[in-house]
Amino acid sequence: MRGDEAAGAIRALDITTGKTVWSFRQHSPPWAGVLSTAGGLVFAGAEEGNFFALDAATGEPKWQFQTGGGVRANPIAFEVDGRQRIAIAAGKAIVVFGL
Repeated sequence: MRGDEAAGAIRALDITTGKTVWSFRQHSPPWAGVLSTAGGLVFAGAEEGNFFALDAATGEPKWQFQTGGGVRANPIAFEVDGRQRIAIAAGKAIVVFGL
């Protein structure tokens, strides 16, 4: 075995069968959870600093942002003045996005 071959994945499972519906591979094991929204997006982050959104139905990447620090916290959603926000702690910063 050469080097560290550890990797991670985010997987969607069929609740009735337990079978994998889709899988999104990550370069390293994740340190944090994911956030699924009613709008059909799944938000997650990676140790390499990428914060991203996946299509909840297909697992296809929809968007990504390089935060500059490792993502080790769960993303959160909240509303301000009727507009949804998504926030993530990455490195020593908290990054907030408006949807």
